[in-house]
Amino acid sequence: MSGDRVELGDLTDLADGDLRSFEEVGRYGLVVCRAGGELYALDDNCSHADTPLSEGRLRGFSITCPLHGASFDVRDGSHSGPPAWEGVPCHRVEESDGSASVVLADADGRGDDGDLPGAPLRMR
Repeated sequence: MSGDRVELGDLTDLADGDLRSFEEVGRYGLVVCRAGGELYALDDNCSHADTPLSEGRLRGFSITCPLHGASFDVRDGSHSGPPAWEGVPCHRVEESDGSASVVLADADGRGDDGDLPGAPLRMR
């Protein structure tokens, strides 16, 4: 499924600070959120506690796991420190004409363009 493009539909109703779960997409499902006016997508699974991040809280560009408080930057999936010791995979989101799609990264976190996470996760 890596490098696959998956249509998410119309996400224009997702306001800054909101997030939505897509349980059927990817290995663990996806959590898609809007922060700073842009859409971002991460695997919906905390790397520390195997818990859905979509049940957590989004503040700015940081999503916090509801179980033990591990937090991750939605822009690149990096963790901010313990209790998580590694980040979570992130995926490129493209939004155009009221429709959003996600390009799933492969197992090492590379998207279909070969880029590692960390670059903006929106259409360039």
